[in-house]
Amino acid sequence: MRFGTREIILFLSVLLLPIVSYFVVFRPQTANINKAKAEITHKQEMLSKLRSETSRNTDLQNVNEKLIKRIDEMESLLPSGKEVDQIIRQVSALAIDAGLSPPSLKSAKPVAAAWYREQPLEMKTSGSFDGFYNFLVEIERLPRITRIVDMKLLDSNDDETELEASFTLSIYFQNSAGGA
Repeated sequence: MRFGTREIILFLSVLLLPIVSYFVVFRPQTANINKAKAEITHKQEMLSKLRSETSRNTDLQNVNEKLIKRIDEMESLLPSGKEVDQIIRQVSALAIDAGLSPPSLKSAKPVAAAWYREQPLEMKTSGSFDGFYNFLVEIERLPRITRIVDMKLLDSNDDETELEASFTLSIYFQNSAGGA
């Protein structure tokens, strides 16, 4: 068998075909495959993060539902502006029932807040310490949200009363009858 130029060219082309196909076909395909694998890995990581966040969403939804129920409970404790007078009468009756003298009330200007208002009432009353303690306990048991600030207890000069109390009672109420 003789090797001529035709056979040598054919032999070299057959020998160079895998080398050329590596650089022209296989190498770019390998790069594309590696790029696709990296993208798949990234998307799988994002999917796992999304799954963990989604599983937290149900927990957050349950917490939000509990918070909404708690907010509704707290708002139910806020009277409307029309009911503030009833609460003032109720507080006055509690003082009298506790054995204190009828309280003198001085209403201050309501303080606005987000969805509610605060009505401060400056109160002065006198009586025994036990009566005042019972009055505070009954104020605490009220179904409405109230707070006492600036409390001053003074020993009375009277023989009949043991102490005089002056304090500010704040009653919280809704801006409107509908609430927020």
